[in-house]
Amino acid sequence: MATLLPGNIVYGGPITTRETNDYKSLGHFIMEKYKEFDDRIVMVDAVSGKEYTAKYMHDSAIRVAYILKSLGIKANDVVGLSSENCFEFAITLFGAFAINATVAPFNITYSEREMHHGINLSKPKVIFCSKITAERIANVAKNNAFVKKIISFHSQKSTSDILSFNELMDSISIPSNNTFEYEPVNKNEDVTLIVCSSGTTGLPKGVQITQSNVLSTLDSQLAPTVIPIGDVKMLTVIPWFHSFGCLTLIFCACAGTCLVYLPKFEDHLFLSAIEKYQVMMAFIVPPLAVFLAKHPIVDKYDLSSLLVLLCGAAPLSKETEDQIKERIGVPIIRQGYGLSETTLSVLVQNDNACKPGSVGALKIGVYAKIIDPDTGRILGPNQRGELCFKGDCIMKGYIGDVKSTQSSIIDGWLHTGDIGYYDEDFEFFIVDRIKELIKYKGFQVPPAEIEAILLTNPKVKDAAVIGKPDEEAGELPMAFIVSQPNAQLNEQEIIDFVAQRASPAKRLRGGVMFIDEIPKNPSGKILRRLLRDSLKNKLKSKI
Repeated sequence: MATLLPGNIVYGGPITTRETNDYKSLGHFIMEKYKEFDDRIVMVDAVSGKEYTAKYMHDSAIRVAYILKSLGIKANDVVGLSSENCFEFAITLFGAFAINATVAPFNITYSEREMHHGINLSKPKVIFCSKITAERIANVAKNNAFVKKIISFHSQKSTSDILSFNELMDSISIPSNNTFEYEPVNKNEDVTLIVCSSGTTGLPKGVQITQSNVLSTLDSQLAPTVIPIGDVKMLTVIPWFHSFGCLTLIFCACAGTCLVYLPKFEDHLFLSAIEKYQVMMAFIVPPLAVFLAKHPIVDKYDLSSLLVLLCGAAPLSKETEDQIKERIGVPIIRQGYGLSETTLSVLVQNDNACKPGSVGALKIGVYAKIIDPDTGRILGPNQRGELCFKGDCIMKGYIGDVKSTQSSIIDGWLHTGDIGYYDEDFEFFIVDRIKELIKYKGFQVPPAEIEAILLTNPKVKDAAVIGKPDEEAGELPMAFIVSQPNAQLNEQEIIDFVAQRASPAKRLRGGVMFIDEIPKNPSGKILRRLLRDSLKNKLKSKI
């Protein structure tokens, strides 16, 4: 139960059980958990129907650990990972953790330009990829000498450029007694994950998540008061290269949950997986919730096993929530709030904190405060300001970016850039955001990055990008363009220009509007509020 400390600091309460303290590292903890679960089925590929026991996951991950050692990878070396959700992704992640390597997951939709940036943030020595990312990874690696090896999950034969994962797995020899020596780590300092988080100033920043960040988050999630999640079947389609997906994958492994996974969302597969495997819980994002609420195909499947939906990445409207409950009969829909910088969620709805519009209560082990964005003064209940959090879950910092780290973490407090408040019952509400990120289907799209691309077009004099409201996607990137004098330029040309240079989430699905001048303040900052107002007026005039 949250309490209010002196100075209007909200505290979620102490983490009373520290199970992870007894283990040398995150990798040690995960592998010992797999040993404990033994023959329990812990993963199911919903496409192929293949089931994996905890013992098989353990043995496969240890085999990967030996592969990494044979390639010269040591503790704190970086291992890149760019793949859709698959068995190989999971065992590579856990195999790297077993030798205390750092894992850097990369978005599979990244263009070569974005992949180059991501790889240069973390500088992996080896990168594991799938067939859909192999060519891009190979092209980018040619210009980055620190990448020594590329390993493909789906190549049948090794080549001079790309090694075959299956060949390596077959060729590696491991001790006959199947023991593995785990080395201790500096949990507070050693980085276990570097995840790409979109900022408002352009390309992603590399969020450094330490061993302690993950282990303390696991302790808070696995606490006895939490639902016995090891006894349920859970479905996920959230990409594991995303921090939300990656951390839930780790959590489910440690909880012994049977995780039914899909590599991507396909309506028939998603619904049939719930029906076939009698899924009780599912991780979703708001666009998926809209699908469940409105798509006619949903009525063709028996979804009666579904008891809990856990929704994150963006706000879910009460209307959509009510529609799902009425249509499918799902009794519990829970929302949460978190950032890559907080490891996982820091605010979560529960039975006692689930008012309409709220994102729940503070998790145990976490402190929160609301500050006036202009003065820094700490505010009280029902006063709107910037959300700040403190605790063992807060990232170490942005890799190679001291300035951004120091502006985000002040005296141990992470400043989120989001505006919200808590009420007299300590339920939190998000009302706005200082940051200008566009939320497209759960992806965070920085307008500045798209603007930078647009300004490379010689026909474009100036550009600004905002999120156009959309019921299904949340927001669609939309551009306001000032053309160069006498330039012949049309909407489709602009849309195609961006599509050729950015990943799918950053494409101008909201369209293009040509204007005479981009509104800016005296310091040159784009006044996006005025652009949103002009869009609203245009949409109203069409009604």
